[in-house]
Amino acid sequence: MEYTQINIRTDDALDQKLNDMIGSFEQLLAELRMKQVPDAIVQSINAEIHAINSFSGTSSAHRKMMRKVQLNVLKILEKELRLVIKNHYRNMWLVLGMTAFGLPIGVAFGISIGNIGLLGVGMPIGMAIGIAVGIGLDNKALQEGRQLDVELKY
Repeated sequence: MEYTQINIRTDDALDQKLNDMIGSFEQLLAELRMKQVPDAIVQSINAEIHAINSFSGTSSAHRKMMRKVQLNVLKILEKELRLVIKNHYRNMWLVLGMTAFGLPIGVAFGISIGNIGLLGVGMPIGMAIGIAVGIGLDNKALQEGRQLDVELKY
């Protein structure tokens, strides 16, 4: 089954951010064409593309719609096929590292010194831990052939 083509409206042709988003989304579709994707997933992606093509709002609203569709397609790919884009896990674990590791480290450091104002010291440590874990998971996905050679622009 083939993927539906994204139609660029003439009034949106001058919006460079939107054109970049559409270009990166088309690159994602090109990567998916090289993979064996079940027809049910292709149909759900085509339904999302149809929502983009039938949208008739302003250029900024079109960018918001495009971002929403990109995230929906990525969720479908990750949930159903376990396919991820480049740096997916790094970006996800960066935030998780700051909150799950950085805050407790900062609290422990601040309480041990007696100055809770040093709470923020743990954030960069947690961020580094999260990035390390995320890069490891990205490398694992690449070795397993689950990583798509695409970085989407939001």
